[in-house]
Amino acid sequence: MTETKEYLEKSRNIIDVISSQEKEIEKAAEIFSSTILAGRMVHVFGSGHSRIMVEEMWPRYGSFPGFNPIVELSLTFHNLVVGANGQRQAMFLENVSGFAERILRNYKLSDQDAALVISSSGTNIVPVEIAELFQKNNIKVVSIITKSHSEASKSKRADGKKLSDFSDIILDTGAPVGDAMIQIENLETPVAPGSTLGGVLLINSIKATVAAKLTKAGHPPTVLSAANKVGEQKAVELFEKAYDEHAIRLSKLYQF
Repeated sequence: MTETKEYLEKSRNIIDVISSQEKEIEKAAEIFSSTILAGRMVHVFGSGHSRIMVEEMWPRYGSFPGFNPIVELSLTFHNLVVGANGQRQAMFLENVSGFAERILRNYKLSDQDAALVISSSGTNIVPVEIAELFQKNNIKVVSIITKSHSEASKSKRADGKKLSDFSDIILDTGAPVGDAMIQIENLETPVAPGSTLGGVLLINSIKATVAAKLTKAGHPPTVLSAANKVGEQKAVELFEKAYDEHAIRLSKLYQF
């Protein structure tokens, strides 16, 4: 079997893992749709490469307002790799206690809000403290982790608690311990991670289910759509309307 075929085969296994969580996805979507129908926002947070899932949720084509993407550049800007703003600093800051409180201090939270926190290992301090603070504010927390990897990993917190300890619903990416899925002959360490694939599948399954619930409730979402799908004028109208709605929802988070 070639490396490509092996990776695709393991990816099919990830799809099976996601499919087995349909009930949990439904529950998460119910929480999120209730928040959006109440005029509030679902806070979506991820540090490191988990920011990919945050931006997959909103904003992009096929997505809609109601989600507050929280992405700290100091925790996620990996492009420079080394030097100023390098990866070493980002990984250090990801485990600085108290940073999460500073991030959420920017917002006036409500118990009508909801939260989605993504961390493959579920062990780094900032995402764990983010989830902990949300729960302290009576906000329901849905987490996306890699269960097998998280269970085999040691928490960076002194009390040993992980993201799963501060989650009302836990979703699993289906990736293996260590994330990388392909072992190459004569290469000591595996390559080609799977958690991003599983995470994106979960994000879009949630997104589609929330859209269905909002539509059924008589409040169909304003979806960002491509001009070659809906026409140029309609695409512009949706673009402006969606971002206006986002601004209105976001403004409530700044009303201290």
